[in-house]
Amino acid sequence: MKNKVQLITYVNRFGGQTLKDLHGLMTGSLKDVFGAVHILPFFLPIDGADAGFDPIDHTLVDPKVGCWSDVEALAQDVDIMADVIVNHMSAESPQFQDVLGRGAASPYDKLFLTKDDVFPLGPTQDELSAIYRPRPGLPFTKKMLGTGEERDYWTTFTPQQIDINVERVEGEVHLDGILRQFREAGIRIIRLDAVGYAVKRPGSSCFMIPETYAFIDRLKSRAREFAIEVLVEVHSYYRQQIEVAKLVDWVYDFALPPLLLHAFAFKTAKYLAEWIRIRPSNALSVLDTHDGIGIIDIGADATDRMARPGLVPAKELDALIEIIHKRTKGESRQATGSAASNLDLYQVNCTFFDAMERDVERYLLARAIQFFLPGIPQIYYVGLMCGTNDVDLLRKTGVGRDINRHYYSREELERHLETAPVRRLLELIRLRNTHAAFSGKMTMDIFSDAALALRWSKAADWAQLVVNFEQGCGELRYTDGIHIRQFIFSGVVEEAALQHKPYNAAE
Repeated sequence: MKNKVQLITYVNRFGGQTLKDLHGLMTGSLKDVFGAVHILPFFLPIDGADAGFDPIDHTLVDPKVGCWSDVEALAQDVDIMADVIVNHMSAESPQFQDVLGRGAASPYDKLFLTKDDVFPLGPTQDELSAIYRPRPGLPFTKKMLGTGEERDYWTTFTPQQIDINVERVEGEVHLDGILRQFREAGIRIIRLDAVGYAVKRPGSSCFMIPETYAFIDRLKSRAREFAIEVLVEVHSYYRQQIEVAKLVDWVYDFALPPLLLHAFAFKTAKYLAEWIRIRPSNALSVLDTHDGIGIIDIGADATDRMARPGLVPAKELDALIEIIHKRTKGESRQATGSAASNLDLYQVNCTFFDAMERDVERYLLARAIQFFLPGIPQIYYVGLMCGTNDVDLLRKTGVGRDINRHYYSREELERHLETAPVRRLLELIRLRNTHAAFSGKMTMDIFSDAALALRWSKAADWAQLVVNFEQGCGELRYTDGIHIRQFIFSGVVEEAALQHKPYNAAE
């Protein structure tokens, strides 16, 4: 994976409708801006019940956006990340439709997970209560087969997304077919979507259990045989993210977005600095994605809140959610939790720009912090445009996460690219991509509970970012040959704010 900023985008929501349109954008207006592009699901259908995350056929490109040759052509000019939707496929898939019609006579009968597969004697109430879910209710959907048999299928997310039995040979063959197709198309990075839910055991939470880690390790090993790098997508207690990072090539830094919002809201660098000390270095840092802003990622472990506290105090985390709702004048509240058709009740649905109260300087400063952390930064297409909440789309679809999934026409995209905030953000991206210091070593200095400095150095080249959260300002200085350049956010940090004192994480 190149040590450059990556783009996250849909094919049909960012200045075009097809893969060829995206290819033209990446080699045109955004030429040499990004080291890779994570194309969100472009499989058949791209516009299903969950915006592509419920594929009818994971090995077919939706004809509305193109074909595999279009993917291959794009891969010649920019590295591509694509999703392997590990946990489930659409109830409309040919495989599941064959099972519905023929039952045990279908060759795909064991591909899909039933309640009886996990609980052959039937689950107890305690076992049902132990199951971790991203939404209320039990994860089962009753289906009547053409044979007259009735079965409860495991449906972690929605009734239209039928869980795969990943531990059966049928599940392995299914996933292997996806990897083969990706390799042929030139895809070199995969994101394991919803992998935390993939393995179920009676009496467990059925989420990130020991058998899940073993499954991830096996799938990673298989992907490496295809020369494909693996990114694991898991929203969970932060220590689980640290453990997963030891197994795979890449994990997300999902703790960063809420930690940065907390740091600016509470005017403290204390908890952010502690996370920077312990976070995995093989992380893709994000401030926004196609999902919401994670809360669970910095909260206490739901299984033992006292023994396993979160990265920030619980009361402050609750207050942060209310701060976001207030900053957005209630728009995020309309899109979050039970207020809309949400799959994830532990996320706040909102653009990161709106969560920052549309404060351009602090937003760009947050991006600079993201770019200065070890790992690879990713920027979501709405975030690149400094996009605001799409309340009209939310009202139209009733899907909470659509508030942060705007459809940009090409004209609208080009117009945004000419605005001052986006131009400054592109300047930051190009600096992160090209400055020699970012291939060197990073150090962090703590000046006070409110101020810190991040510095990258390699030989004579260096880049340093100083941030004061109490003042809400920052200063980026970097070498440029014999010169030193500056990038200022809301004014130069006052020297009085940089009086060093020993940092005590327990304070």
